[in-house]
Amino acid sequence: MPFTIEPVTVGEIATLLELIRELAAFEQLEHEFCATVESLHDSLFGLQPVAGALVARYDREPAGYAVYFFTFSSFIGRRGLWLDDVYVRPAFRRRGLGRSLIKAVAQIGVDRNCGRFEWTALNWNTNALDFYRGMGARALDNWVLLRMNADGLRRLTIFKASEDR
Repeated sequence: MPFTIEPVTVGEIATLLELIRELAAFEQLEHEFCATVESLHDSLFGLQPVAGALVARYDREPAGYAVYFFTFSSFIGRRGLWLDDVYVRPAFRRRGLGRSLIKAVAQIGVDRNCGRFEWTALNWNTNALDFYRGMGARALDNWVLLRMNADGLRRLTIFKASEDR
């Protein structure tokens, strides 16, 4: 396959943003999309980068991407790897590119001695769930993902002790 997968460069941030916007549309989460070129630049290349990204190309055309970051597990006493996004444009699907992107991120985890590799998938995306299970991933049905957005995070910091339950 004439695909290449390489770390995103500063000059490719606008392309990465476009790909992320496409994923948000596919996942029906455009209402949550607020990333900008500036926020991605800061997160990937700022003074304290918090994530990494890979861009896949087919004959120099952007075909997909993966975004990842490191976590920590006290139970295993070392870092883990979280796959935040993996996306392949529809025209490039079913050619092994999604698997190649995941393997490229997994290799980063191996190189960094990660004890876990985790990600989430939408429960309605049965194609993705079947694909991940086919690669050997297992669903952790006994865990519930909890989330607060930025407003919730700010509200939490101003709760008074009397409001705690």
